[in-house]
Amino acid sequence: MKNRLTIGDTKVYTHSVIEEDLAAFDAGTVHAVCSTFALAKHIEWSSRLFIIDIKEKDEEGIGTMIKIDHKSPAFANQKLLFKATIISINNNELVCDVLVSSKGRIIAKAKTGQKLLKKDRIKEIFSSLAHPKK
Repeated sequence: MKNRLTIGDTKVYTHSVIEEDLAAFDAGTVHAVCSTFALAKHIEWSSRLFIIDIKEKDEEGIGTMIKIDHKSPAFANQKLLFKATIISINNNELVCDVLVSSKGRIIAKAKTGQKLLKKDRIKEIFSSLAHPKK
């Protein structure tokens, strides 16, 4: 881990809603607004920005949780502001609150968790789960 992070540190990320973000499933578009699952991707990215800053070449972040309260719709081409704030640091685990807004309107409130692990350790975990010993 390169740098030390501090509770209260923030990262800001912006994204304009595109067609791929709209609430659609295999059966077609449900609503022409940003889906909760698309928000999840961008919410996780906004908190991952901290991991990018601190990880060493032999380390990688891995998501541990995400909770989203989707409060208001976001329409195609609408610019969203994602503000991630560190609320907890426990050894190699980082927890952030993320506020998603557009022109002052709250779109979502979220919480994310990520751990910073050695890449070799991640491979070990994945391998043991994909190929359990008999």
